[in-house]
Parts: sequence; structure tokens; C-alpha cells
Amino acid sequence: MTTSTPTSKDKFSSYEILVIILLALTQFTVVLDFMVMSPLGDMLMKSMNLSTSQFGFSVSAYAFSAGLSGLLTAGFADRFDRKKLLLFFYIGFIVGTLFCGLATTYPTLLAARIFTGLFGGVIGSISMAIVTDLFPIEKRGRVMGFLQMGFGASQVLGIPISLYIANIWGWQSPFLMIVALAIVIWLVIGFKLQPIDKHLSIQTDRSALGHLWHTVAQRNYRIGFLATAFLSLGGFMMMPWGSAFAINNLGVTEHQLPLLFMFSGICSLIIMPIAGKLSDRFDKLKLFAIASVWLSIVVIIYTNMGPTPFILVLVMNVGFMIGIMSRMVPAIALSSALPGKEDRGAFMSINASLQQIAGGLAAAVGGMIVVQKDKFSPLEHYDTLGYVIVILSGISIFLLYRVSILVKAQTAESGKLKTENELVPS
Repeated sequence: MTTSTPTSKDKFSSYEILVIILLALTQFTVVLDFMVMSPLGDMLMKSMNLSTSQFGFSVSAYAFSAGLSGLLTAGFADRFDRKKLLLFFYIGFIVGTLFCGLATTYPTLLAARIFTGLFGGVIGSISMAIVTDLFPIEKRGRVMGFLQMGFGASQVLGIPISLYIANIWGWQSPFLMIVALAIVIWLVIGFKLQPIDKHLSIQTDRSALGHLWHTVAQRNYRIGFLATAFLSLGGFMMMPWGSAFAINNLGVTEHQLPLLFMFSGICSLIIMPIAGKLSDRFDKLKLFAIASVWLSIVVIIYTNMGPTPFILVLVMNVGFMIGIMSRMVPAIALSSALPGKEDRGAFMSINASLQQIAGGLAAAVGGMIVVQKDKFSPLEHYDTLGYVIVILSGISIFLLYRVSILVKAQTAESGKLKTENELVPS
């Protein structure tokens, strides 16, 4: 692995730290809004008399509407100040989450989840575009690592707190808590974040549809989209049945399950910054490949386990988080280097859409593989999911290898043009 020596240029300014914190907090609220549905499932189904299929659809509806939203807005993503775009979609997310907290029937809940997905599903791609605009590739791994900490923080803080207040004030209260926090974040973004509009001066596409087609038509970008899709397929395939497998197959109790979530979240918070630093210090592709092999080994062992002592289940989950986070950070950082400044918003929007759609597809495919005879019986064919994920991981390594070659070629070409420009006499 090649390394680079940190310099003063690698340090973050106070404004850059503020941007990272604000974007991480937006990620925290959006991720928590999506993730909290599963822990609240039992309360929701009992209070609204929902069937398991109705509850499942209310969860997947968010993912599919988020994916559709990203595709519809991709053409507009580079035609506005990114700060204004973030504020617009974030206020829509706040309104949708408020509707979730006020829903009293299945149709209103379903409509609220679809509405929230239409706005919330775009926020991640806007954040990634902002990061790509403001931070050079040498810093981007660390920034991505800190932003992805929102995922871990939602498990460590968000889900336990949400379950606690839901037990006191009802299942609606976590959504209202998210609304209150998000309003504060929205106001700080409005007052403190500077305009991010340098990309507007280099736009060449006259129409939003033309810009969308221009982005999709580029072969280099399509390789990046494909890499993201396969990464998401493998990442989401086991997630919906993680709790059921832990309880029915491994012997984890319902009281131990929140502890398992919290412990995994703490590991995420620790691993994310480390993965970000390693991603900036070493070759991103090699780090991704090593993490993919590690994750494949852990997946094969875990999906074939039976009743297991809780401490060993915790250890295996630490192994999971090491593999997942060490893959995610370098993959996102590497893919973000593909688009030019004029295409970053559209690229990130399409990328995020494919991630959401691939996640929904992975859940659907996983549902056809996994079988459970009744609510209390062990899951069957869960090990088959593990083997499928290993195959998908191998394909992901190959696709990210292609992305790495393209990024290195672009970097070399950019350096060559810069040198030639410096040699031209003024």
C-alpha cells in the first residue's frame, strides 16, 4: 500500500468542521427516521392493527419513493445553489416526518412515508455533492467517515432514546423528536452555511432533462453507478431479517436486542473515523478489497450459526461493522472522484437513487430466499443469503477496480493539463 504523509494542508479549518458537523447531523436525522421504523414495528402493528405485509410495505415505500425522487431531481441537482437545494429538501423531510408523527391510520402513515422518502432520499446525495465541492480527494475519506457516523449515532443514541420515549408517549413521539431536532439544524444551516454555487458558472446543459441524459450517457459514470448498485445489493440483503435471525436462530432475547443495536452502533462510531483516515492514507481500492474479503468470511460464519452465547454474537457483530464500514467509506470516497464539478449533483442524485432502489430490490430478493414457518420458528435458508452476498462482494471488488482505474486516469490527465498550463507563458 502506498502512504502519504499528513501535512498542515490536511487539517480542517473551523468552517470546514462546521460544515462536517451540520451535514453529519442531517444524516443522523434522515437515517434515524428510516431506521426507527423497524424497532417500532411491534407497536405500530398493534396500535394500527397492521398485518406484517402492510408494515413491510410502509417501510419499503420510503426506499422506493426516495429512489424515484433522486432520479426525478437529478437533472436539477446542478442548476441551483447546493445550500438552497439542501434547505428545500430538508424542510420537505421535516414536514413529511411531522405527518408520520400525526398519522393515525394505515393510509395516512403510508402517504407520510412516501412523502418523507421523496424529500429525505435526496438529502444524502446533496450532502455528498457539497462534500465533493468543498473538500479535495486527500481529505474526502475522513469527511465521508465522519458523515457516515450518523448511521452509528442513530443506533447508539437515536434508536434507544426513540424506544424509551415511545414506551412513555407512544410510537409517534420519536418522529416528533426528529422534527424538533431537524428544525434547529435547518435554521443553523440557513444562517451559517455559505452559498455553494461555483458549479453554476460551468453548466453547459440548457435543460434539466438534457443534463440528466448527459450524466447517464457517460460511460465512466455508468461504471460508478453499477458499482454502487452491487455494493447496496450486498449491503441490504441481510438487514431486514437481522433481528429475526438473532432472536429465532441465535437465541438473543428481546431485552438483549437493544443492547446489540447499541453495541453495534458504538462500534460504528469508532470504526468510521478510523476507516476514513485509512482511506486517506492508503490505496482506497486495496482497503475496500481487504474489507470485502473480511466481511465475506464473517458473513459465511455468522449465517451458519445456531444458538450462540450473547457475548459471541456481540463479537460477530463487531466483525460485521468492521467489514461494512471499512468497505463503505473508501467506496464512497472513490466513486465521488468520478464526476466533474458540473455533474456532481446529478451524479450523486442518481447514485443515491440506485442505492435506495438496489436496497429495496435486495430486500425483495432476500424475502424470496428466507423462509419462516411461523413467527417463532428459526429462519431457514439464511445461509443462502450469505453465499449470495459473497458473490456480490466479489463483483463489487471488480467494479470498484474499474472505478479506481478511471479515477487515476482522470487525476493523471488533470495533473498533465495543469502542468501544461503552468508552462504556457502569460
